Amino acid sequence: MTNKVVITIACGTDNTNRSTRGLHLATIAHKEGKEVTVFLLDEAVYLARKGIIRHVQAATGDIADDLLSYLQAHEVPIIACKPCAEARQIKTEDLEDGIRLGTAAELMNMICEAATISL
Repeated sequence: MTNKVVITIACGTDNTNRSTRGLHLATIAHKEGKEVTVFLLDEAVYLARKGIIRHVQAATGDIADDLLSYLQAHEVPIIACKPCAEARQIKTEDLEDGIRLGTAAELMNMICEAATISL
């Protein structure tokens, strides 16, 4: 059993329930003492853009911005897919604090060493 968890999220404002749930699971995993990394793909890279996440909430009432704030405060790595971001004209300076751009190769290396949840 591993203590590492990678949560990949591929939806953003197009499916607020799933995107918020991914951040919620990352928060729970961190609170359970797991070494967590969040990787944003496809539409989820919009969540990395400053100000967007403030408008994302799940039907359960979970607020994505609150979950992101927790992850940021605890320095949980959050990585946005660089080609996905570039295709959506999101640059490094557009990213929320604590989020950086990364590559598919980096994701592959992480998931080979961790339990992975994909939303």
